[in-house]
Amino acid sequence: MSIEADADTVPAGPTDAEQVRTVLSRATSLSLTTTGQAYDLIELHSVSAKGQVTLHPRPGSPLTQEAVDAPMRSLAALLEFTDIAPTPLRDRVRARVTVSGWLAPAGGGALRLDAARVSLRTPAGATDVGLDEIALAEPDPLAAEEAAMLTHLADSHEELMAGLLGLAGSRLPRGMIRSLPLALDRHGITLRCEYESGHCDLQLLFPALARDATDAGEQIRRLLTAPRSCAHQHHHSHP
Repeated sequence: MSIEADADTVPAGPTDAEQVRTVLSRATSLSLTTTGQAYDLIELHSVSAKGQVTLHPRPGSPLTQEAVDAPMRSLAALLEFTDIAPTPLRDRVRARVTVSGWLAPAGGGALRLDAARVSLRTPAGATDVGLDEIALAEPDPLAAEEAAMLTHLADSHEELMAGLLGLAGSRLPRGMIRSLPLALDRHGITLRCEYESGHCDLQLLFPALARDATDAGEQIRRLLTAPRSCAHQHHHSHP
């Protein structure tokens, strides 16, 4: 279940393409499956300004050899990026982005991924996202700072958390065990309320889109000093 705060001037959230770009921009690892192998690559990829993924395997890597040995030096590949909440929630997976295509040598030992299909999977469901849309989209401006901001909020600002939860009023189901920040982007902040069985997400939309981390802090203060929300809840009954 979700509880969303109303704000007249902002959309309710990022587009699918923007969410894909945000996940790619902050991912430090990925899972790669080829016809012959499965790999977990940590800090061995980069993403261009247009969202194109390039792998940078270490010299002598079996992945490099597999790509060199592939017919026409084009290796079918499936990449999965997992977006993990930075706070210690019961269920920390927020989204998965799967990219399928072909790996080809790009010079200097790098492998360029020529994407054919991109899909985004969130608790709301799965959808394919157009390659042209992804190339035109940009990551959320808070993507790089989000983890530090949410961790700081959870560790050092119980009073802010209590104030934000208070914006939901009586709409939050009873019996909550704990609440932690789940996500933060230019549109707003989402809190995860955990229960004995399942959880409820509280989304609070900012009065205006946040331009950067400093502005996001100001938008949170505006939420607390001038609450205008009718809330909005997403129920998830996962144990």
